[in-house]
Amino acid sequence: MPLAGAPGVGAASYEPRAMEGTVLHRVVRENFETFRAEIAARTDGGGLPQFVEREFRDFLTCGVLSRGFARVRCEGCAFEHLVPFSCKRRGFCPSCGGRRMAELAAHLVDAVLPHVPVRQWVLTLPYRLRYLLAWNHQLCRAVLAVHVRAVLGFYRRRARRRGVPDGRGGAVTVIQRFGGGLQLNVHFHSLLLDGVFAEAADGTLEFDPADPPSEEDVARLLATIRRRVLRLLARRGLAVEDAPDGDPLAEESPALAGISSAAVQGRVALGPRAGARVIQIGREPDAPWVTSRGPCQAHLEGFDLHAAITVAADDRTALERLARYVLRPPVAQDRLALTPDGQVLLSLKADWADGTTHLLFEPIEFLEKLAALTPRPRINLVIYHGILAPHARARAQAVARGPVTSSTQQRPPVAKEPGADAPRQTPEPSRVSTPEAPPQESRPRGPEKPRDWAWADLMRRVFDLDVLACPRCGGRMSVIATIEAGEVMRMILGHLGLPTEPPKPLPARSPPGAHDLFPDSPA
Repeated sequence: MPLAGAPGVGAASYEPRAMEGTVLHRVVRENFETFRAEIAARTDGGGLPQFVEREFRDFLTCGVLSRGFARVRCEGCAFEHLVPFSCKRRGFCPSCGGRRMAELAAHLVDAVLPHVPVRQWVLTLPYRLRYLLAWNHQLCRAVLAVHVRAVLGFYRRRARRRGVPDGRGGAVTVIQRFGGGLQLNVHFHSLLLDGVFAEAADGTLEFDPADPPSEEDVARLLATIRRRVLRLLARRGLAVEDAPDGDPLAEESPALAGISSAAVQGRVALGPRAGARVIQIGREPDAPWVTSRGPCQAHLEGFDLHAAITVAADDRTALERLARYVLRPPVAQDRLALTPDGQVLLSLKADWADGTTHLLFEPIEFLEKLAALTPRPRINLVIYHGILAPHARARAQAVARGPVTSSTQQRPPVAKEPGADAPRQTPEPSRVSTPEAPPQESRPRGPEKPRDWAWADLMRRVFDLDVLACPRCGGRMSVIATIEAGEVMRMILGHLGLPTEPPKPLPARSPPGAHDLFPDSPA
């Protein structure tokens, strides 16, 4: 929101996001109270967990000036505008999820993943196991540990056959909770160093790259993972094939259990279509269920392992692009649209095997999917393993980045030109060595705290956009104040003729008749 003057003609200017005009914001604002009322009616007043309600309410204030803002002013011509604060939630907000994606991807590329080849290993799980892992984070971490240990062991065994006896691999895993159609689909995206580090005679670490895995390797590895996961579940009394004696999630929140179960299966939990499948547009009814598998991919009784995507040691741009992909938020604004009768149309990024191109939701159906995708607070969805683990021995050597200086390693600078990278030495294709840390330096054993990127630096890195360039005179702008006090905000916004209160959900509408979401006896 400009405060003084207008941008010059032809100047490239930054316009803060306007969340209130988006399809997502409109659907949440107009239907959230109706959604709450229907949930409460079906669960004898139980309602949604507090953290899910807060996710929706805070989202409505994301990017709204009446929540708080920063004043940004040009040092030369005094041109000024306001930049609103974000909600900083972790569920489905595209803006906050996008910033978190870009910030953490930059941290992984600049300070964690060394200049060695990286391969993505994706493990997908059976439907029943997805439901168990969605709200049991301890079990989710245990299943993830089985997966990563199996893949790291695969790399160590292959290294031993090449004459590297004590190889150590490393990985970063992102626990994704969603599928392309907003299903509740807990699965693991693991970025593994495509090879192992081994200590040389002089104490330095040398990287020994691995040969690409064959399809037979991936199939055998998947069989091992499946066998170990089923053994883990059996020890805990959780058989994937059998219905459990009790459901802890249903005891804690029947509403969340109901909508989560429906979200895993791609079905509807609320409204007149409760129990039916989500409407698929473009689907061919006679399309075959079994489809061909791609290279480096195996499928076994609901378990699926994919390892076809790799990034070369010196391709940091592709590595950051892959990191952003695995860290992306579940909802993209440009894939949502409203039909004339108020339904939500979701465009799939890629056509499904049965020909489906779009999914169609009633607003209440759409909100139930968002609620199921909201993670519990204070759980970590990015996990480090092996030599990249927080307290792994020689971690500092493994993440060292060759020719860059020690001061640059501690805080990566923003490139002077948008998109420019710091000078890097291209590693040899066969071996990559990292220098031993000088004994006189104090090197932390744990990982450095992720860089707190300045808003302007992150925008420049991701969008190649200098948001602090004055659109009127081309000078430099800077933040002169952050305004959070209610009286001050209302005074400034009132003077500018802008809304002084954040938007609130519209009152609930009377829900139509529907089937019982939580019957007393199983169907």
